[in-house]
Amino acid sequence: MEHYFTNNHNLRSEIRCIDYENKGIVFTFFSDLGVFSKDKIDYGSRLLVETLLRQNETFKTILDVGCGYGFLGIVLGKFFSSQVEFIDVNKRAVHLCEKNIEKNKIQGKCYVSDGYENVNGTFDLIVTNPPVRAGKEVVLKILRGAHEHLTKTGELWFVMRKDQGVKSILKAIEDLYINEVIEKDKGFYIIRSKSVDK
Repeated sequence: MEHYFTNNHNLRSEIRCIDYENKGIVFTFFSDLGVFSKDKIDYGSRLLVETLLRQNETFKTILDVGCGYGFLGIVLGKFFSSQVEFIDVNKRAVHLCEKNIEKNKIQGKCYVSDGYENVNGTFDLIVTNPPVRAGKEVVLKILRGAHEHLTKTGELWFVMRKDQGVKSILKAIEDLYINEVIEKDKGFYIIRSKSVDK
């Protein structure tokens, strides 16, 4: 089985479109084989976006880590009128995300990055639905690495299922962040993390 966090240059292409509506705005996303949640918007990602949009906050700059075809950053960028950067290790995902940024008319750029290796600067919001199937080490690299790229008042938001070990993950990052469970639904936890030392 092909994983969405790898690159397979021989994988065929079957482009499809996914629509998502929020507050009367319809978003259209191009998707394809070899990317995460290729046929529908993942429930955890939707819950993360919709929980964030209920907060009385604004974010001028957003980084979408492991962006896939760009759902999180595109919807949040539209509603917050933010400047968004998108990163993924999967080149096909990056290509789709670039098309979706243009299609949905937001201010953003997408590029290939393994973790934060190609990321410069800091962000008011870092958002991720981390690739749990890639293993705990990869998930922790994403969550812990965010610390270096948050502004002084910046926030890391992520989604994870209870049965994917969210409690042990929270324990493993408590030296860096004050973590708060903002929402729980259908086994998904939405977490807001603020840096301890900023």
